[in-house]
Amino acid sequence: MDPNKQTEIEAAVFRRLLQHLDERKDVQNIDLMNLAGFCRNCLSKWYVAAAEERGESVDYEAAREIVYGMPYAEWKERYQKPASTEQLEAFEKNRPDEDHA
Repeated sequence: MDPNKQTEIEAAVFRRLLQHLDERKDVQNIDLMNLAGFCRNCLSKWYVAAAEERGESVDYEAAREIVYGMPYAEWKERYQKPASTEQLEAFEKNRPDEDHA
């Protein structure tokens, strides 16, 4: 496959992932972390790291706005629910190391 075409496809997949997450605001970050080992904040950190690897500077909050589709504080106020005891226990049991978050 042509490398440019592959990059276009990967970018389209990333945009579709963000759209899917936007459509599933009911899925909390802690749920994603507990089931998949990553969340919207992880995607934001990966975005910042990928930009830096390519000589670009992207602020973490700007990356969060890209991933969340709005400022994080607004998303958190509108959609984030308090974590249950069970969710917190599962998170602590499976807590990823800092290299993965």
